Amino acid sequence: MNNLLILLQAAEQAAEQAPTFMQKYGSLFFIILLIVVFWLFFIRPQSKKAKEEQKYRDSLQKGDKVVTIGGFHGKVVEVKDTTVVISLAPNTEVEVEKSALVQSASRVGQA
Repeated sequence: MNNLLILLQAAEQAAEQAPTFMQKYGSLFFIILLIVVFWLFFIRPQSKKAKEEQKYRDSLQKGDKVVTIGGFHGKVVEVKDTTVVISLAPNTEVEVEKSALVQSASRVGQA
């Protein structure tokens, strides 16, 4: 019985002296895991959404119905390089930046 206790104590001391993988690299592992999770759930979807919005703005044509970030609904009258002219009401045309246009919820996913 004494020999068994001595062997167990020796194994315990050896385990305490030799660091395991998690003891050596545990904090590094969790930092990398945190970065990967942050990228998967925050950065990637945001960049994907930005690409879709840019594609929408580049594909605008005369006659398209649009919504501005201010909530105005209108119809595209003229498309320029960085701006569009939209008609909000009869005899009311406004020139807005393309970046001020958003895809309305009803148009998301349609292409």
